Amino acid sequence: MCYRTRLNSDLGLIEKSFEATFVEPDQYHPQEEINGYAYQPYPVITDEDATHIVMAQWGLVPFWSKDDAIKKFTLNAKIETLDQKPSYRNSTDKRCLVIADGYYEWQWLDSKGKQKQKYLIRPEGQEIFALAGIYSYWKNPETRKDVQSFSIVTTEANELMAKIHNTKKRMPVLLREADRTKWLSGKEYHDFAFPYEVELYAEAI
Repeated sequence: MCYRTRLNSDLGLIEKSFEATFVEPDQYHPQEEINGYAYQPYPVITDEDATHIVMAQWGLVPFWSKDDAIKKFTLNAKIETLDQKPSYRNSTDKRCLVIADGYYEWQWLDSKGKQKQKYLIRPEGQEIFALAGIYSYWKNPETRKDVQSFSIVTTEANELMAKIHNTKKRMPVLLREADRTKWLSGKEYHDFAFPYEVELYAEAI
């Protein structure tokens, strides 16, 4: 799964890495650890405009939802069942790049998870990278404001991540740099399920 990321890079370096500019640069704040359950605005690039970076809420709220309580269950979306889950089936072709320079996972050291080892995970060869995401627009019925929100797409864990995420054995779909445009263009999402992967390295922290 992927509930905590890192994005501590300089704004200018992010823009250079993705050849895109922030729409609201004042809204970006480098952070060593971002908790998905804070539902805070997060930098993404959508298929609507790959030249701009927008701030969207982590935790997808489908357009038909009566309120946003569902977001606590939609931080991640399993790639194997995207078109089966009501929360995601209308967003399978609404693609985004979720920007990060690391993500965190915890390895259980005992059967009940009372002892855990935290790891920072990064790809080889990408200082700043993109996780595959899907997004949605929802209108808040109370404020009438449009809310753009997203989920990070996950897949079966590779060999490294199966050892670290040794309970559910999942990992986010981390895109190869050359495949960012393919993801945004609506290429068949099943093609990005494991064994699609990039080489990862993990640092115990």
